Amino acid sequence: MPADEQHTIEDALLHDAELAATCADLLLSQRTLDHLVRNPRPDTTAAILQYSRTFMR
Repeated sequence: MPADEQHTIEDALLHDAELAATCADLLLSQRTLDHLVRNPRPDTTAAILQYSRTFMR
């Protein structure tokens, strides 16, 4: 991000409490989501594969 845009955003966050609170909530949500497991459990994968073997027989 260009320096002038970054300065504008930082200035807005300093002077708008609601915007700063919303930004903080979004950053917390992002951190929380980043720590979630991104792969299905092995038994879920096994169930899907088993279903695919018997589908339309």
